[in-house]
Amino acid sequence: MFDSFLSHSIVKRAIEKKKADIRVHNLRDWTHDRHRTCDDRPFGGGPGMLMKPEPVFEAYDELFGKKKKSDFRFIYLSAQGRRLDQKKAVELSQVKELAFLCGHYEGVDERIVEGLVTEEISIGDYILTGGEIPAMAVIDAVVRLIPGVVGCADSTEFESFAQNLLEYPQYTRPAVYRGLEVPAVLLSGNHLKIQEWQKEQAQQRTLKRRPDLLPRAKTAPDAPGRVKKRKGK
Repeated sequence: MFDSFLSHSIVKRAIEKKKADIRVHNLRDWTHDRHRTCDDRPFGGGPGMLMKPEPVFEAYDELFGKKKKSDFRFIYLSAQGRRLDQKKAVELSQVKELAFLCGHYEGVDERIVEGLVTEEISIGDYILTGGEIPAMAVIDAVVRLIPGVVGCADSTEFESFAQNLLEYPQYTRPAVYRGLEVPAVLLSGNHLKIQEWQKEQAQQRTLKRRPDLLPRAKTAPDAPGRVKKRKGK
């Protein structure tokens, strides 16, 4: 599942630039029976299967046992975890090393959570087959925030949620298409007016679509549409 994810777009560029080093480990490599068993039935009964503690603990000991706790987090992708948001992505982008445990079946033996997991993260209030897709979502959100990964630093600073506001609407050429026109202010060349329009549109869009964000919203210090003039211009 991860082969395609790691070989495309921004994540691929981050790896090629050596801004990120992403490795995938198969827990079956730390099993000791001929079937390479990673799951078993839960004590006390109930539907489904649980991931066994032994492969996870042994993998952790071998891969991460000597890590400094201040530079490392072991994250379990779980529907019971804190929901991922941009603030959490920014926080995680500043941690030196992250490891993600992708749950399956009914989840994992609770001793894994109690003994190893730093925190649990959810990407939404719904259930998926496994933690691989959530892990990819977290990795993508975090990697693009690492300095030097995205070509233009302003791209991440002024995206939706970066200021707890949704991003303003954007347009490109042609100026008129099928009778639909680009707002005149964007063609005016008046950068101050453009900045004011962008801020106003971001606030209006947030009020309409995500009013829950407004109490925490910040007004961007410089509008994302600012244009740096060349010397002599």
